[in-house]
Amino acid sequence: MSTKEAYKQKIEAEVELAQAKLAELRAEAKSASADVRIEYDKQIGELEQKVDATKKKLKELGEASGDAWEHLKEDVENAWEKLSSAVQDASRKLKDKFKD
Repeated sequence: MSTKEAYKQKIEAEVELAQAKLAELRAEAKSASADVRIEYDKQIGELEQKVDATKKKLKELGEASGDAWEHLKEDVENAWEKLSSAVQDASRKLKDKFKD
């Protein structure tokens, strides 16, 4: 397996974990009050946009030929870091609201 393919698979697996966390947040939203559910929906919508952006960068990376993928690697890492951070922040914020 090439370094490019291994890297792509690693980020894809991390995106899948982020999507699982989103599913967990959606499930929690179902039992939340209306106000909290609205906040959950807003946060989840923003996270889904970040998932889509990361997937788009991964697709570009997969289509890159030769060493060109190295140039895209930073973009993929930035997209992943934004997604990962947003998922953690949203989870923390929403769980705090859910407790109230």
